[in-house]
Amino acid sequence: MFFSNKSFLLQLLAAVALTVTYSCKSIEVPVLPEMEPVPETFLDIADSSSIGDISWEAFFNDPNLVQLIEAGLENNLDLRMALERIEIARTQFRISKGAIYPTMDGIVRYRSGDIRPNLLGGTINGDRNVVNRLENNFIGFQSTWEIDVWGKLRDRKEASFEQFLATENGRHVVVTNMVAEIAKLYYELLGMDIELETIERNIEFQEMALELIKIQKMAGRATELAVQQFSAQLLSTKSLAIEKRQEIIETENNLNFILGRFPAPIPRASSLLEIKLPYAMDVGLPSDMLLRRPDIQQAEHELRAANYNVEAARKEFLPSFSFTPYVGLNDRSLPAAFEMPGGLTIGLLGGLTAPIFAQNRIQAGFDREIASNKIALYNYQQRILDGYREVMNQLQRIENLRTVYSLRDEETAVLLNAVSTSNELFRGGYATYLEVITAQSRVLEAELSKTNTRIEMFLTVVDLYRALGGGWK
Repeated sequence: MFFSNKSFLLQLLAAVALTVTYSCKSIEVPVLPEMEPVPETFLDIADSSSIGDISWEAFFNDPNLVQLIEAGLENNLDLRMALERIEIARTQFRISKGAIYPTMDGIVRYRSGDIRPNLLGGTINGDRNVVNRLENNFIGFQSTWEIDVWGKLRDRKEASFEQFLATENGRHVVVTNMVAEIAKLYYELLGMDIELETIERNIEFQEMALELIKIQKMAGRATELAVQQFSAQLLSTKSLAIEKRQEIIETENNLNFILGRFPAPIPRASSLLEIKLPYAMDVGLPSDMLLRRPDIQQAEHELRAANYNVEAARKEFLPSFSFTPYVGLNDRSLPAAFEMPGGLTIGLLGGLTAPIFAQNRIQAGFDREIASNKIALYNYQQRILDGYREVMNQLQRIENLRTVYSLRDEETAVLLNAVSTSNELFRGGYATYLEVITAQSRVLEAELSKTNTRIEMFLTVVDLYRALGGGWK
């Protein structure tokens, strides 16, 4: 039995399509590991609200801090780079979206000379009786459209869209971290101001003690060794004040860097003790954290994008169909092409592409997308675990710091009384100068520790606010 060329070609294409389709059906996407369920509550607390839902303007009740955050949102360079990354992702989405629609190209083809016949009697491009428009002069338009039969292009588009959403949430991550960092540096500055005031106040006390011990020496009631001990203590405290001033300068410069500006004075409240600690016990449910934390949302969109990419890679095994319609002026000579209607040509070309000899390459791409999908899933799980861990740590830390601060407040009060008592006993000859020096050193340490604990309380509340997804709109 004999077949015409056209019939044989159709049967060949059908066989190729069936073969590739069968091979594609054998490619199954592996089942991803299941995620561990998120606990229902934090610390058995089932609050219906979360501080993460509070805007940062309302959460931070200091107008100076609010102004600094506003400046950071406007000038921070990391945030500006995040905005540009969003533009890149948006452009990529437009590119993948445009792949679904046909393209339109203008074509001008000029061929000089005659078409030479081959040794078999036909033209170079085929039979001499078949007029091929590619052999002629052609002026017109040609469109190419790949028919998305299997949804491969749609999957690529959806993957790009999810990646765009992930990039948008990446900007929210930058905003959240920036707001938290500005607040923490601001509270550290206020705490350092109190520490510097404490050190300077102790310098005054130690200078008075040094003058007293000098008078005691002149009266024969103290030795030169006592004077040297008091002098050494005073010099150590003065050097501590210089170091604290340097820390303040560096912290101000770090804050200005986040604000995207050169070093400048940082306006701030008069004292950290005058600022009310933001309320931080309304933590809500872990499910609220999943909805609020931008890094978890970012990982979720990246996981969805990976799922779409796997599906698109799996459909690469299937044949692709394309149509190429064209319209224009076509003839063997350029002047004759403009003679209407004989020169007008309208046609439609169809194509089927089956990846018969590209199975290894497609399989490698498919395996790569599966591995990327698993990585995205593990990253999503890790973000959830990390968020839950952070919330739990900060909750426990806040409660412990409240207790520690109360104890150190009592310790400072006791040691201040001890300083007064040691000075009175020293004047009466009932205490040695070493006891006075020890009392002054311990009260300085206790006051600095108390201030540091209060700073830690504010920083922990800020970290809890960030961990619950607060700080972005």
